[in-house]
Amino acid sequence: MSESGAKVRIGILGAARIAPLALINPAKDNPEVSVVAVAARDRDRAQSFAAEHGIPRVYDSYDALIADPGIDAIYNPLPNSLHGKWTRAAVTAGKHVLCEKPFTANAAEAREIADLANQSDRVVMEAFHYRYHPLTLRIEEIIASGELGALNRVEASLCFPLPKFSDIRYDYSLAGGATMDAGCYAVDIVRTFGGSTPEVVSAQAKLRDPMVDRAMTADLRFAGGHTGRIRCSMWSSRLLEMSAKVVGDKGRLSVINPVMPHAFHRLSVRSAKGKRVERFSRRPSYAYQLDAFVSAVLRGERVRTTAQDAVETMVVIDAIYRAAGLPLRQPS
Repeated sequence: MSESGAKVRIGILGAARIAPLALINPAKDNPEVSVVAVAARDRDRAQSFAAEHGIPRVYDSYDALIADPGIDAIYNPLPNSLHGKWTRAAVTAGKHVLCEKPFTANAAEAREIADLANQSDRVVMEAFHYRYHPLTLRIEEIIASGELGALNRVEASLCFPLPKFSDIRYDYSLAGGATMDAGCYAVDIVRTFGGSTPEVVSAQAKLRDPMVDRAMTADLRFAGGHTGRIRCSMWSSRLLEMSAKVVGDKGRLSVINPVMPHAFHRLSVRSAKGKRVERFSRRPSYAYQLDAFVSAVLRGERVRTTAQDAVETMVVIDAIYRAAGLPLRQPS
């Protein structure tokens, strides 16, 4: 509990599968958070979800939840194409927002939301939870220390099997595609560890249909001269791969599962100091993320995944789609 006894009262837009993992369960162990409401277009679904998770209030429209004066912040886990619309509505109504990744459908929409956030005093945070885990903080520390020397190459892969092709993540009208769902993590990882927003040199897609990628590989170049690559897929020969690699002229590091390190992870470093393996807390990265969001709302602390940071990731995603000859995703 904060010194003043204040709590951040959060409402959820949509009875999303990710909500228990990303918000509801971490909130149970955070005395500064209350999950107080959920809205869904299907009221019966919202009521079932609320009953299952002990949420006291149910709304049958997102507008009604956002208008509730007893709610301080909104968690937005809606389909990608709706992220911008409802984040915009929440900020306009004076709510703080924790928005699931990817932040918006494309970079133009991300800039619009970032400008709105900058003009307000609200916290608008993208839910790249891995950025708040001690594993990520340590990797950034190692790179900044100079132990690896000048960077030569940064790579990230996030591949998993999703053979259910009716899933909304394959739906172009909902801003779906492998680069949006899995690739946004890989792009954010190479940006974070590479130290800047890279240029896209080339990209090759494997298609689910003429507009939707089921897999993507993109080669990148950073202003500092180092290169990069991202790989992502929801259905390809790379059934399961979650990894990142940073290579410098004096050493290198590799990490297994940088995205959800609380499930399992392994950080290996090789440099003039020798070889070593480092391991970190199994506390969920979502819990660290919620801590950061609440500290920003209650105490004005800075978050790492700002709306402006989200713009940079969306710029790269747009450039990957252009390089692969695919249309940009669009908001609903």
